[in-house]
Amino acid sequence: MFETTETPRIFALAPGVDFPKALVSGLHQRFVGMAPQEIARTQIIVNTARMARRIQSLFHDGPAMLMPRIQLLGEFANTESASLPKATSPIRQRFELIQLVTRLLEQQPDLAARASVYDLADSLASLFDEMAGEGVSVETIETLDVADQSGHWARAQSFFSIARHFLDDLESAPGAEARQRRAIEEIIARWDAEPPKHPIILAGSTGSRGTMQLLMQAVARLPQGAVVLPGFDFEMPQDTWGHLSTALESEDHPQFRYHALLDALDLPISSVLPWDSTPAPSELRNRLISLALRPAPVTDQWLSEGPTLGDLMPATENITLVEATTQREEALTIAARMRKAAEDGQTCALITPDRMLTRQVTAALDRWNIVPDDSAGQPLQLSPPGRFLRHIVALFHQKLTSEALLALLKHPLTHSGVERGRHLLNTRNLELWLRRKGVTYPEAEAMTAWAQTQKDDMSGWMRWLTHNFCNQLRSNTSMEALFDAHISLAEAIAHGPLPDGETGSGGLWQEAAGRAATRVLADVREHAPVVGEISPADYADLFGALLSRGEVRDRDAGHPHILIWGTLEARVQGADLVILGGLNEGSWPEAPSPDPWLNRKMRNDAGLLLPERRIGLAAHDFQQAVGAPEVWLTRAIRSDEAETVPSRWINRLTNLLGGLPDQNGQKALEGMYERAQVWLNRVRALETVPMVPPASRPSPTPPLAARPRKLSVTEIKRLIRDPYAIYAKHVLRLRPLDPLMRTPDALLRGIVVHEVLEKLVKESADQDIPVTRARIMEISESVLAQNVPWATARALWLARLARVSDHIVHGEERRRTRATPIAFEAETSAQVEELDFTLTAKADRIDRTKAGDLILYDYKTGAPPSKDEQTYFDKQLLLEAAMAEQNGFKGIDPAQVADAIYIGLGASPKDQPAPLAETPTEKVWEEFSTLISHYLKDGKGFTSRRAMQSERDEGLYDQLARFGEWDATDEPAPEVLT
Repeated sequence: MFETTETPRIFALAPGVDFPKALVSGLHQRFVGMAPQEIARTQIIVNTARMARRIQSLFHDGPAMLMPRIQLLGEFANTESASLPKATSPIRQRFELIQLVTRLLEQQPDLAARASVYDLADSLASLFDEMAGEGVSVETIETLDVADQSGHWARAQSFFSIARHFLDDLESAPGAEARQRRAIEEIIARWDAEPPKHPIILAGSTGSRGTMQLLMQAVARLPQGAVVLPGFDFEMPQDTWGHLSTALESEDHPQFRYHALLDALDLPISSVLPWDSTPAPSELRNRLISLALRPAPVTDQWLSEGPTLGDLMPATENITLVEATTQREEALTIAARMRKAAEDGQTCALITPDRMLTRQVTAALDRWNIVPDDSAGQPLQLSPPGRFLRHIVALFHQKLTSEALLALLKHPLTHSGVERGRHLLNTRNLELWLRRKGVTYPEAEAMTAWAQTQKDDMSGWMRWLTHNFCNQLRSNTSMEALFDAHISLAEAIAHGPLPDGETGSGGLWQEAAGRAATRVLADVREHAPVVGEISPADYADLFGALLSRGEVRDRDAGHPHILIWGTLEARVQGADLVILGGLNEGSWPEAPSPDPWLNRKMRNDAGLLLPERRIGLAAHDFQQAVGAPEVWLTRAIRSDEAETVPSRWINRLTNLLGGLPDQNGQKALEGMYERAQVWLNRVRALETVPMVPPASRPSPTPPLAARPRKLSVTEIKRLIRDPYAIYAKHVLRLRPLDPLMRTPDALLRGIVVHEVLEKLVKESADQDIPVTRARIMEISESVLAQNVPWATARALWLARLARVSDHIVHGEERRRTRATPIAFEAETSAQVEELDFTLTAKADRIDRTKAGDLILYDYKTGAPPSKDEQTYFDKQLLLEAAMAEQNGFKGIDPAQVADAIYIGLGASPKDQPAPLAETPTEKVWEEFSTLISHYLKDGKGFTSRRAMQSERDEGLYDQLARFGEWDATDEPAPEVLT
């Protein structure tokens, strides 16, 4: 295939060239005249499965011939070095390091949080893999000079001696990187002794890792070997390459790794030859980008070389620069362009390392029923099985809450084996009961008792629920035991009730996500004994981190021409339209991840890769992708938190264009923005909601038969202030859904205070003993313990009761000298016969004087209503007094009401009597009858927010009334309903 030469063979393709297509084209040219068996012996090594499939597909397109051998790097290394020990599972490596890191954190708890054990073990394992891949020994790390470094780095360095035995075990049980390095070294040694005679071509690698650099050098030196580089900058002058020799200064340049390879092979830049005659889609653009990305020390070349670029309009005519206002707008604009590409039959690829952006674009494409072919797939932890398993593990270390219970019961995988419809119906009924009762921590006994009251038989379902969901808290035990219990419980919950002795897992392990989870969990199960004892909380953190390593991808589900690539896949792929998304600093290029073990100087001294290596690779990905036939560059001006900074490559490109007005640079830049503006305008039009006339202030008048015929005295205030709320509740029969998680709100505080005072006063009256502060506090502690499961709220409310206890004691002394308690929570009702209307009431407390008169009391945990408020709006006590005189209360005959008093127990406790002298009970009842007559007889509309105490007050039905589209200054719009 190749002429015999002593010089290593390095070929390359320019940025923007469809690498697999050009590679196959060059192979076809070199296969001319070769015997079929020689073609079949040709070996092609690539580094991604996607590229291997693309090459095979191109060969299948013809002409008919024997196929060369196409191998992935990992497959090649394993095949050529079968005698080496099998690589240790990455999970086992991390499990072993967890023990070391745990002991380190126990000795030095200030180093990191306990929850970061797995993350530290993972970063340490990655460091060890990197050391193996770069050929750096632990002795090199131990001998680093850290005298001028902070104490943290000295501690990290000392930890390597603790972990030394782990590295020593790499000989017998190497990690994947260590085994690959040893395999490559063994292959190279064998090649040195007996060079292979058949062609070997290593294609598509940039040589960013030490092991790959070794292999590339060895393949280039073979008699029939060659390396084909992607995205090689043929436009950069030879003297500029000399500025890429120092890693500390130049590793962030896109061509730095190529310079390092050529330097190791002792080859000049001119020795790199084009692999194929396929031209770049735009050589003018490649020249522009090459100049824009020059190394920092020679950016003055912009002044000297810029004028030589000529007219820049042709170079940028197929570049669109999108600067969206928000990340959402950026995603929508990308999706709109991809949708157009699908319609036109273009192959369109979105390239970005920002997974949040890809998820937003995927969601936006769903509007048009387009599913992109995403090379990264979906993170396993976010898939249905991943979320389900993480919910299950929470049962082991968190007390079961109503929220957690319902989240699991409603999960699509729960009870997926049998009768899921019946399960969902039971879950709905259970949720309504939990909300109505305000159950924060559901217990098996209470739920079983509720199930027995239901019309349908729920005994089997409830046994399954209480057995699998309740009382699952675990203590520290072995990782193996926790894992087995976790998976067994997950399968039992996923399937649903089963006859004794039978097992099942419902849909848990089905579909692509279930199969992916099975593979990850099989690896975890195999190596779980390595971890030893672990707490349930640590196990939950560890399990979540393990799931985050997996991904779910269905190759057959995506659109064949709408693609989402990570930067690795994009290096050696081609598309008609390439969209480079998320071009902001911190996103692309990504900010270097913090290394808890070695800082930048220590890495450089040890010969490890610098953080800038990732930036250099990202820069190369950018240079390669921006050379495509049509390119979109997109970014968002603002993120969720603040204004963003454009990617350094966008800044370089726009600055260079803006500084070349004589070459139409500014005009070219404006054209890039104008093309983007067309699509931004389309997206904004798509998102624009047409103006809808605001709703008018409602004042419905329902038919006579539908109007409410029964209200409580507490609802009369609402009828006066917000009649629409009465209409919504009693005519439409709508009720606000109770909150799922009960909170320590004003309603609960009122219930607690009422119960405390009822117990206190009843005990005092029955036993004829005085009320004391000590007894108030004892009863308060008991009632709070029964009703308030939040420790903080209990402490705060107990303190509040302590502050008003003296007021209660002194007030009770006065009340006892005047009357004797005879009833608590006493009920009554009264009829307005001519209107067929019933008013109900419940008095918190009723006392009787020696003269036989009644005194009514109502407890208020807030400020009691003033005299004027009671006169015109809050008529609760006034109406109760009228009812007491007319009808009496249950067990209490009608009697004269001497007084009606609110006992205020708020921040400023005080008693507020009702204005019975100014508003006698006869007048109260007459006014009430007139009020009810207006609504039930005269057909008065139930106006929303008729007389609210404050505009800031919130009504339960404000959203239904569409308050906000109108305000209190708007006239009501009467509406007669039929």
